[in-house]
Amino acid sequence: MQQREEKQLEASVDSLISLVALTKTALQNFIYKLENEYERLTWPNVLDNFGLLSGQLNTINKMLKNEKTPSFRSQVIIPLLLSQKPDDDLTVLTEQRVPVFSHEIVPDYLRTKPDPEVEEQEKQLSTEAARIGPDVAQKQIQALNKMCSNLLEKLNNPRDDRDAESAASRLNKPSFNPGDTNALVAAVAFGKGLSKCRPPGPMAPGHPGQGPMMSGGPTLQQVTIGGGGGQQAGKMPSSIKTNIKSASGSMHPYNR
Repeated sequence: MQQREEKQLEASVDSLISLVALTKTALQNFIYKLENEYERLTWPNVLDNFGLLSGQLNTINKMLKNEKTPSFRSQVIIPLLLSQKPDDDLTVLTEQRVPVFSHEIVPDYLRTKPDPEVEEQEKQLSTEAARIGPDVAQKQIQALNKMCSNLLEKLNNPRDDRDAESAASRLNKPSFNPGDTNALVAAVAFGKGLSKCRPPGPMAPGHPGQGPMMSGGPTLQQVTIGGGGGQQAGKMPSSIKTNIKSASGSMHPYNR
């Protein structure tokens, strides 16, 4: 009977090791893709990798919960030999993660309970949870469920909410300012609000509204009016050329 249980335990351990090895290989491949092939990695591929890992973990859980699988919790692992020297077989078996099976490593790798700090935090959380009454706990659960439901609704219908918000903003917010539009129309049509500015400089005598005239130089009227009345139509008056020459003489202020 004892030999049969030992064989069954060895077979279960071998099956568990093979399943864990497959899960580890799938996880390594997924991490490699995330680190080196992230540019070509698409979201469906990520979901496929997550689905593969989830299926393998479910297979391990089903195996552990199977009736034919012996209870691993009742098995005790006792270190028979501890050494400070490197062990080549242990290094190969653990893929170079544990080269030495010493007193420092054994408590971490053969621990069946959490760390004392973690265990103390669990006790504190359990004590705080026990202080809360059933009514208060039920109210908190309902509030949390309501928040989760609202969050799921927003996540499931983001496009509809965005379309509704954009439509409401377009209806409520005008795209122009009526005051600025009326001021612009009044300025263009009636000159309202425009300042009356004139160019600086002295005004020419006898010609209000005209700009400054150059001293000593002939005006446009002097050039065009000069000339005899007997000139034929269609010909330029001869006095224009004479007047221009006289204007370009030494009296021109810009003559150098």
